[in-house]
Parts: sequence; structure tokens; C-alpha cells
Amino acid sequence: MGNVRPPKKVQLVMGLISADTGLFDRTKKYLEKMFGPIDFESAVMDFDHTEYYREEFGIGLKRIFFGFRKIFSLDNLYTVKIKTNMLERRFLQNGKRAVNIDPGCLDMSKLVLFSTKDYSHRIYAGKGIYAEVTLFYKDKRFNAWPWTYPDYKTESYIKIFDSIRELYRKKIGLV
Repeated sequence: MGNVRPPKKVQLVMGLISADTGLFDRTKKYLEKMFGPIDFESAVMDFDHTEYYREEFGIGLKRIFFGFRKIFSLDNLYTVKIKTNMLERRFLQNGKRAVNIDPGCLDMSKLVLFSTKDYSHRIYAGKGIYAEVTLFYKDKRFNAWPWTYPDYKTESYIKIFDSIRELYRKKIGLV
């Protein structure tokens, strides 16, 4: 029989997608008010791995990732997705989203994304939100699962999450 222990705190991460990169700075300000200072910001990258967002957002989409300075308890962390959905609504243009916010968290062994969509590889977290282990850490780097989104399988994204993991590692004292 194992002993019940509270889980370690995790690193909160956010990926944003928009055709208007000016929204990245505006959204960042709101995210910092909600979750505290950001200590990791990726370069802005082209988002051309899927046409899923084309009808809603148009073409020429860009992506950026943020990591937050504070580490968070896993208790009810899934509610971050509810908060980011409300923030997306704040930036609606003509009834359509202008920015997509993908929240998740990582620890030393995995990257988890939160979603409103259920599927076979997702676990219900509560209040209409599901959790998906998107990447796992092995052989000194993050790796993809068969269900991992195509963009999250790219070397550039893997390097981003490896970098955020190193910051997290320092925060939890594993230097």
C-alpha cells in the first residue's frame, strides 16, 4: 500500500495563437494579472501545422509560448482553462475569437494540456475540462505520443518545453 502524498507543484505554461501578434502583448498583460509574472517567453513562430483554425482566425497565424515564474498546486489547476476561455471571449471580434489560449502545465516527466474536448486519451478533470499528457520526458528530452498535436511534435516546440523544464527544475531545487 502506498502512502498518500500531495503532488509536487507544477510549471504553468500557455500557448497563444493569433493572426494579430499585437494581441500577444495585450493577452500577456491579462495573463500576468491572473497568474503572476512570466519568466519565459518564446519567439513568435509561424503556426502552419493545421488548418483547424483557418475559418475562425483566417490565415497567417502565429504562435507564442509563455511560462510563469510561480509554480502552482495541481489542486483545481484545470480551472485555468475556464479562466483563459473567459479571456478569449474578452478579445472576440465579430463573434469570433481573435486569440486562442492553450493552457497546460509541466513537471519533470510530462507536459499536460487542458481542453474542453473529450477523447480516448483525455481524462476528465472537472467542470467540463479534460487533461491530456501531450509530451513525456525520456532520454533527456520531451517526446511525443501518437496523439500529440503535430506542432507539439516539432523540434522547435520540444526545445521550448525542454527550456521551460530547466527553469522549473531550478524552481523546485533540482539544480
